[in-house]
Amino acid sequence: MRNLDEKQLLVELETKGAPLAVYFYTPLCGTCKAARRMLEVAEHLLPPGIVADADVNMMPQLVQDYKISSVPALLVVDSEREQQPTIRYDMVSVEELLKEIRRVVI
Repeated sequence: MRNLDEKQLLVELETKGAPLAVYFYTPLCGTCKAARRMLEVAEHLLPPGIVADADVNMMPQLVQDYKISSVPALLVVDSEREQQPTIRYDMVSVEELLKEIRRVVI
């Protein structure tokens, strides 16, 4: 999982070519740690480079722009950036996370 800062993430979100799933977290969040473990398992079943993570404490503007209301959160964007990104807050299972991300992997 690639760790991105706000500047890197803004570039990734504006660049067409590859789908992107960004996991938003805070370092002291216990639920975030559990969600990260599920996402790390899911990442092994996806093409490389799709999943990234970002600490919401370090990107206030992006959090405001995308209206991220809580963590953990998973923002998923298609490769052409044509559709509005989806944000998922419930990290129920690896299967559900895979389903959400594979929706944009074509």
